[in-house]
Amino acid sequence: MALSCALRLPHRRLCPSGAHLSSLPGQDHSLLTEKTTAAKWKEKKKARQGCSLPGSSWEERLANAVTPLWRLPYQEQLQVKYQSQRKILQTLASRLEKLGIDAQKPGGLCCPLQPVVPSPIVNGYRNKSTFSVNRGPDGNPKTVGLYVGTGRARNIVCVKANHMENIPPEHKQVAECYEEFIRRSSLDPCILFHEGGHWRELVVRTTSHGHTMAIITFHPQELGQEALATQKALLKEFFMCGPGRVCALTSLYFQESTMTRCSHEQSPFQLLHGEPHIFEEVLGLKFRISPDAFFQVNTGAAEVLYQVVGELSQAGGDTILLDICCGTGTIGLSLAHRVSKIIGIEVVEKAIEDARWNAALNGILNCEFHSGKAEAVLPQLLSSWEDARPLVAVVNPSRAGLHYRVVRAIRNCKSIRRLLYISCKPEGEAMRNFLELCCPPDPGKKLAGEPFAPTLAIPFDMFPHTVHCELVLLFTR
Repeated sequence: MALSCALRLPHRRLCPSGAHLSSLPGQDHSLLTEKTTAAKWKEKKKARQGCSLPGSSWEERLANAVTPLWRLPYQEQLQVKYQSQRKILQTLASRLEKLGIDAQKPGGLCCPLQPVVPSPIVNGYRNKSTFSVNRGPDGNPKTVGLYVGTGRARNIVCVKANHMENIPPEHKQVAECYEEFIRRSSLDPCILFHEGGHWRELVVRTTSHGHTMAIITFHPQELGQEALATQKALLKEFFMCGPGRVCALTSLYFQESTMTRCSHEQSPFQLLHGEPHIFEEVLGLKFRISPDAFFQVNTGAAEVLYQVVGELSQAGGDTILLDICCGTGTIGLSLAHRVSKIIGIEVVEKAIEDARWNAALNGILNCEFHSGKAEAVLPQLLSSWEDARPLVAVVNPSRAGLHYRVVRAIRNCKSIRRLLYISCKPEGEAMRNFLELCCPPDPGKKLAGEPFAPTLAIPFDMFPHTVHCELVLLFTR
């Protein structure tokens, strides 16, 4: 795929499959340009910090906290992110040097770094937003929005997100309606669990098909089943027949939770109205999405990312693709036509149900999906691997990175010669994984396999206006 072509096209129009990765744009960032951009960024950062001082609006404070690059033109945002990715690769090269690995490339990087691939959509790109309930700037405890401040400093304020550029209007509308509902409710919000209260966070998910799912978390405290049923009926009536009907919800879910985060297995998501799933289309395939299933937050950018992953995998008709931390199967299923077989692994059981359903819906037969922790499933899967077909691994873990046993299983499987690591926080725990993959054999750590080497890095801007970037790092051996 020619990225330079794909990114000139409007959202959801992608390049023909005959294009090649070789046409990826070359590195054309001069040191002068980098230093100039860095200087501008420091100046504007100081200006933003000034706006965060008392006297600035709460809206500015929230925008500065959540989307700190919002004042920069988009091309300058990409330059800032490119600088951060350079530093990450320089850090990796330095740490590999300390392990006795000659990893220094031009610029002190551990491998070539491509320019940041821009997002096809810059504003309102999020397909999932999480809103909290807490005290607003006016002191009202029933305010729905995003946090400014920290719990440690005890200065948290919940600010409405109507002005946030990364959140689409549909999400903001649901948040507004939820706030209206809880302000009408006789029940208190649950700000601190031990202080009582009930109404908690709201999650909104949308798709390009116009589907909207709302998931409301509720702390039951000491309420009985009859009282809970009353609250669910009031919530349903508000969104189906009352002011909330303007949201035109496809799905309305309710979850009783006594924990900060609660899976479906711990406390089932209760469907109060509508369809159990919403549907999205990625690269011509249809995917269903459950309340807690992982799905890339920027669908248009995810399409570009998956195409590049397919190109980098160099997967052919005899290749088996390992899709580790596969979520609802989007990466594997989008590449299924290229390979002999897809093997997906995911800890969220409902996501695996979605992945299997998605495969059947799209008539994809060359795949299997395993539910469970990757550190338990993968070593067992690879321990007796004797398939002669080429084996390529794609990993897309959370910010916590891969469990050590997963890295060890990949490292010790001689059949895996090519690994694509997709990280939303490469400077965090993923860095530990990179070193484990590339370090010399270590019998003490049971790392007996030949080490990998970083070969190519391509950053993707999945989160415009924020400092975050998705890095695809290709390892080979």
